[in-house]
This record gives sequence, C-alpha cells and structure tokens, in this order.
Amino acid sequence: MTPVPPVTSTALPPVETLLRRTLGERRIGLVAWRLLVLQIAHPVVAAGMDRYSTYRAHPWRRIEHTMESGSRLFFAGPEERRLEVARLQRTHRRIRGTDASGRPFSAEDPEVRGWVMVTLYESMTAMRELSGDPLPPAERDLLYAEFLDVCAALGIPGEALPASAAEVPAYVERMVREVLEYGPEVRDMLYTMLRQAPAPRRLGRLAPAWPLLRTVVARALAALTVSDLPPAWHERFGTSRGTGGAALSWALHHGLRHAMDLAPDRVRYRRRSVSGAPARAAVPRARGGDSRPARLERFFREVLDQTGNGRVDSADLQAMVHSVCWRLELPAEREDEVYAAFEGWWRQLREAADTDGDGGVDCREFVSAMLSGVDRDPQYLEKGLVPAVRELFRAADADGSGYLGADEYRALFGGPRVHPAELNEGFRELDADGDGRVEEAEFVAAFRDFFTAHGGNTAGAGLLGRA
Repeated sequence: MTPVPPVTSTALPPVETLLRRTLGERRIGLVAWRLLVLQIAHPVVAAGMDRYSTYRAHPWRRIEHTMESGSRLFFAGPEERRLEVARLQRTHRRIRGTDASGRPFSAEDPEVRGWVMVTLYESMTAMRELSGDPLPPAERDLLYAEFLDVCAALGIPGEALPASAAEVPAYVERMVREVLEYGPEVRDMLYTMLRQAPAPRRLGRLAPAWPLLRTVVARALAALTVSDLPPAWHERFGTSRGTGGAALSWALHHGLRHAMDLAPDRVRYRRRSVSGAPARAAVPRARGGDSRPARLERFFREVLDQTGNGRVDSADLQAMVHSVCWRLELPAEREDEVYAAFEGWWRQLREAADTDGDGGVDCREFVSAMLSGVDRDPQYLEKGLVPAVRELFRAADADGSGYLGADEYRALFGGPRVHPAELNEGFRELDADGDGRVEEAEFVAAFRDFFTAHGGNTAGAGLLGRA
C-alpha cells in the first residue's frame, strides 16, 4: 500500500474547491509526517512499506512520486485522474505477501485503502484544528463530500469509509485503539529515517551542512509529530505530547496560519512539479584502471537497492521497474512484459550471486557475480540483463518507431530536478552515430558497456550514473 501524503498543487485550478484549497496550502506540510505515521501504523501498510517501498534508500524520490500521484488525483482533470487511478491499481496488485508475523497482506484490501484515504481527510481537518481555526460543520461536510468523490474514482467501496464527516472521529479512534500498531516502521519514520536521509538536492549550497541540519530537523519533526497525534494514540501506546512538543506545535501551527493569511496566493500555495521522475546523480568518470567495481557498487546502492536494507531481492527489482513504468504510463499488458523481463534478470542474478542461500544478494555478492560472469562468459549479459534492457527500450519507444527520439528519451530519464543540459548530454552519448535518435542497438550497447568497460569514459557509464 502506498501512503498518501499531502500533495503539491499547481496554482489553484480554475474550478476551486474546498478540498483543493485545503490540500494546496503550504502549511499542510506541518501534518505530513503525522499523516504518514498514522498510515504506516496500520499493519498491512507497514508490511507493504517494509517489503516493497523505497523510502529508506530514496526518501526524497519516494515522497516526490507520492506527491505527484496525489496531485494527479486531486488537482488534475478527469483523464489524468483516470490514468493515475489505473496506474495505482497496477501497482497495488503486486503488493502482497506475508508479514514478519505470518499474517497475509494485500494493498488491494478495501478496508486498508479506506484507512489510507481517510487519514488524508482527517489530517486536513487536524491542520485546521491545531492552528486554532477549525472547519465549521458545514464546511467539514462539504470537504468530506468532495473527498468521497476521489475515493469513488479510486474504486474504494462506500462501506469501507465512514458515511459522513461526523463519523470520521469515531472511526479514527476505533482504528487507533483496535487496529494500529506501534511497530518498527513507525519508530523508523519518527526517529531514524531523517537522521540517516541523504541531503535533499534542493538544499543546493547548504548540502554540506545537512549532517548537522538533519539532526535538528529530525528532533523537531519527531516532537511536532508526536505532539500532534490523536489523544487515543497517546492513551494506547503510552506516548505523550510533552511540554516542549505542545509549545512547538502551538507556535508552528498558529504562527504559520497567521503568516499564510497575510501572504499572496503564490506564497500560500505550492506549485506542482511536471514529473515525479527521480533525479539522477552523475558518476565520476574513472581516469584509469578497472572502474567496474566502483561503478557496480554505486549501481547497487543507488539503482538496485531500492528498499535501502543493504541487500537486493525480487521486491527491489519490482520497485525499480515500478519507478520506470510510473513515468512512462504503460498499459497493463506492456507493464507486465517489463516486469517479467526484469524478473528473469533477477532469477539469473540470484542463481549466480546468492552464495549464502539467504534469498537475497548483498553488494559484495553482486559485484563479484557480475565481474566473474562477464569475464567468464561473453554471453553472460545476454542471458538476463540484455533481454530486460530491450523490454525497457521497447516500453519507452511509445510510437513503435524502433528508436527513441529526444522526447521519448526525456520521458524515460527526465525529471523536475534533472537539468536539460544533462539530458542533452546523455542523449548525445547514446546516439553513437550522431543521427539524432537512439536505436535499440545503441541503447543496449550503452548498458552492456556499463557492465563490461574497464574505463569510465563510456556512454554507458554516463547514462547509468544518472539513472
């Protein structure tokens, strides 16, 4: 199950609704972590996050994807919303299994989907209450009615949701007291994740100060989040607002409310990004010697280890493929072909690299297996990686022309935080014959070079370093 945080919106759309206006406010960010904690405390959501989510290794990318999804659900037109609903359905049907306690879980469970969505509505009303400006009953009813329209578009049955706004508080209290669990995923969100998170790229020149900043931010955010959780949470799990947390909550919520009331709309409301695609960091080019070990280690950490636990299994490759399919907006049957191809690569990788038989592959096993495989067998990549890469190319080749034009290349590798010059350089590197398009052979050759070239000055090293 994918948690649903507050979304970044465009400047408010022509048809302004209470739902859009509330979600679009910049101060909704004050209750974002509270919302995620309530969602992840559901054991099914926690199991899905632990097994499939990329939030540990790539927290900012995961947040970008989820916020972009929310923008499409709540701020886009009917067609874009329809496409997003279909994409979420394709994603959720793959999230299923058994948790650490042996309980089966599925992201398609309507009761769980209902909880995830209701926490979003509840967080909007909590934001108003915490700022000393609660919604009047009539506006709560209107907000909830608009909210139910989105739930209906998502296919959540009415019986999985409170029938009215007035019933939401009792529903939330019952869920907290009877269903939610204060498990390791919740503690990770509250006390660990931000303390270990890499620097957000938007910090720019402040990035070197992030190790210090994140300690301060993590402590303040944990105190604010715990303080703002419902009273039933504190009663059940023995937590407390604390004097400092209560004071911080009051100051932030009341202060930002008054500041935003005076601010123009361009300051009060966020703008939505054009794409939820992840940014890509450049890999330093090696000047001499065999650059493959360092390149493969970075590939393992930044591309393969999607869940950030230091080992790779089938779920990591599924998460990686999901990231690609998400921005290409593939039909279900095409998406299945890409997933199947990468699952084939995983089977080969597991057979060659899982030397200790634990069902996963760590970084050392991955690097060793890839180096020995390509050095021993010239056809090694053709038996796993290359078929997956060919499916990736064909998925990106939206018009079936047999090559990627610049627009198709940008759809596959672009993103809001990727500079156009970087995309242009990557495209030129792949376009080996300089004809202004990337053919399948050139595309595959770049990936093959990444795993085989001893030097760093290859098209593949540049391409996958940014992937």
